[in-house]
Amino acid sequence: MSPYELFIGLRYTRAKKRNHFISFISLISLLGITLGMTALITVMSVMNGFQKEVRARILGVASHVQITGFDNKLTDWQMTADEASKHPSVDAAAPFVSAQGMVSYDQVVHGAIVRGVVPKKENTVADFADMMVSGELENLLPGDFGIVIGMELARSLGAFRGDKIVLISPQGQVTPAGILPRLKQFTVVGIFEAGHFEYDSGLVLIHMADAQKLYRMENDTVSGVRLKLSDLFQAPQVVQDLSTMLSGAYYISDWTRQHANYFRAIQIEKRMLSLILALIIAVAAFNIVSTLVMAVTDKQSDIAILRTLGASPRSIMKIFIVQGTFIGVAGTILGVSGGVLLAYNVGEVVAFIEWIFSVEFLSNEIYYISKIPTDPQTSDIVTVAVVSFVLSLLATIYPSYRASKVNPAEALRYE
Repeated sequence: MSPYELFIGLRYTRAKKRNHFISFISLISLLGITLGMTALITVMSVMNGFQKEVRARILGVASHVQITGFDNKLTDWQMTADEASKHPSVDAAAPFVSAQGMVSYDQVVHGAIVRGVVPKKENTVADFADMMVSGELENLLPGDFGIVIGMELARSLGAFRGDKIVLISPQGQVTPAGILPRLKQFTVVGIFEAGHFEYDSGLVLIHMADAQKLYRMENDTVSGVRLKLSDLFQAPQVVQDLSTMLSGAYYISDWTRQHANYFRAIQIEKRMLSLILALIIAVAAFNIVSTLVMAVTDKQSDIAILRTLGASPRSIMKIFIVQGTFIGVAGTILGVSGGVLLAYNVGEVVAFIEWIFSVEFLSNEIYYISKIPTDPQTSDIVTVAVVSFVLSLLATIYPSYRASKVNPAEALRYE
């Protein structure tokens, strides 16, 4: 591209004094791209933030990788844990007993998932130490039959630390009166709040030795082994590696499979919102078409003069491509700047809006996440910028082609 094509193209971004309407339409197109990109980057960052926050809360209770027996029984778990720990990505391993049960207190009964754990080992693969609102996980001692319950379950039962609740096992015992469920009284030694309703309302923790007694399991038999990885996103690859490393028949799953539907729903929601907001950028980009069409009509005499001075149709086309591309590039730069700035400060902006209008978007009494999280990712920002630039560039093709086909004789007939 020669310097005069670039100079004239940039000069045409401003209309003559007799026609400011074209400049106004150019400004609207630029602002449309800027606002569209700002909104898109901000929304994608907030969606990433919510996904990251929810993932952290889920994985604070669940495991990165879980190894279980096919019948929910794993014998000689220590050997399995030692073999799995040899993988370079595995940071910690902990055994667990998982079973269904019901908890009863003061004539209130709730279903629950019972997890038998070894407190010291469990704290290496989960974040219960940071979730305890009353008591400690280490209060679970073998033979004491203590229990740690979630905050929502404690509210539903009306139970507090120190209260005695009944844990009902679905495994029945034969008596002269028939098959009756097994009952055992446990003392509440702690209450946790994971910030995820599924766990806070339906998960109880007891010591692994107590769980083995309650569910009639041998001392060296557990449900499985939970693993914590140095990089949680490597979980699918680690599962593949362990399937060849471990000797024996196991079922190995990772967090991407255990909660696949949940995270897939978040991802689909993010994509649909991104697509809807991308239409704003598309509309603004296509405004460039109308801007350039009017510019071509307004500059027909100038085009004719340039053609008579020796400018080729290709040069004329490049001039108007420069004009349209400048609008797109300027809008992209402003949009990226505004989007990144807003994405990193969306919490403060929302707090200011709440203060101005005396509203509360995320109430502490309703939502576990009371502040809007944000996680701007470079890949998303680059993708949005590239899409905006490409749309702007494509919008210049037809008007520029039309300008290159202007007949100098026809354009100058009435001049």
